[in-house]
Amino acid sequence: MSRVVLCYSGGLDTTVCIPLLKERYGFAEVITVTVDVGQPESEIKRAEERGKKYADRHYTVDAKEEFVNAVFQLVKANGDYEGYVLGTALARPIIAEKVAEIAKKENADAVAHGATGKGNDQLRFDNIFLQHGFKVIAPMRELNLTREWEIEYANEHGIDIPVTKDKPWSIDENIWSRSIEGGKLEDPSYVPPDEIYEWTKGGKTEEEIITIEFEKGIPVALNGKKMNGIELIMALNEIGGEHRIGRTDMMEDRVLGLKARENYEHPAATILITAHRDLEKLVLSRRELKFKRFVEEEWAELVYYGLVNDPLFHALNAFIDKTQERVTGWVKLKLGDGYVMPVARDSKYSLYDEELTSFDSIVVDQSLAEGFSMFHGLQGRVFYRVVKNRRN
Repeated sequence: MSRVVLCYSGGLDTTVCIPLLKERYGFAEVITVTVDVGQPESEIKRAEERGKKYADRHYTVDAKEEFVNAVFQLVKANGDYEGYVLGTALARPIIAEKVAEIAKKENADAVAHGATGKGNDQLRFDNIFLQHGFKVIAPMRELNLTREWEIEYANEHGIDIPVTKDKPWSIDENIWSRSIEGGKLEDPSYVPPDEIYEWTKGGKTEEEIITIEFEKGIPVALNGKKMNGIELIMALNEIGGEHRIGRTDMMEDRVLGLKARENYEHPAATILITAHRDLEKLVLSRRELKFKRFVEEEWAELVYYGLVNDPLFHALNAFIDKTQERVTGWVKLKLGDGYVMPVARDSKYSLYDEELTSFDSIVVDQSLAEGFSMFHGLQGRVFYRVVKNRRN
């Protein structure tokens, strides 16, 4: 009996894959797997109900803690790809690993996903599935399907779908970020309606100050209260969302070279990365910060491309972890309507020395700087004289 394990979200794309895998590919059994990386409980429940209704068997795998561990590595790396905080990109390899585990358990002949041939998810899923030796089926990509065709196909097969032609938003949500795309949002000149946002509806008009504590680069407490990773991220998503913090509307360069208009919500991510970067500036040296920026850019690109199994990714993490040994302390942030701003910070590893820096201190003899100043910019001044003399 031919058997395929489908990476299943419960949405339009993956739901229409279930009958397609039988009708077009001839599989006798379709087994769906939903991996929980912090989606809303209603979404997990919907996926379970649909998986059990339309597929031959269904699994739900809880990977929230594993995902949060990956998120905190992202915080240490200040993970940011062109302004995108990598929520979906970071989750995909974890989801793929869990699906591969079920596929091995079920002795599946292949694994499948609902990613298109124009996006990045196909690469992130394929890379992990192929690593485990599975044949990969991607109906959206292989059959060159459009979203409009999928909606018609779902209606013809009596499949209840959460989108319409009028509001064809494609939503991907986990505990770290919420992405909204599709429909009119694909037009860069289209101004999105507020209805696409759920996490950042706002409502709070007064500014507030919060305190986040870090231990070795990992956030561990909010306003003096110790929290586990899931609790902390959820709390900051709520607090930041009340201030409309963490909206991103951007033109994004996909792996294939296509430019795409993307909309994201990520209150906790914006707050935590802002705080973490600020604390690093207090405890890391100038050269560490400069070199780490290059590392962060490469790290973010590897995550975006889904290449978390690349040897370079592990090497970059080793460097990042070394820098985080001193990133311990607290940061106070002011939250307002659509913005977050660090206003105070402290660490036992601070490289700031008030006696050396203060204008009121006499610890440093300022006259000693005169010799340094004589040589500072020397080559530029020589260049200026040479050019000036030649013109004359």
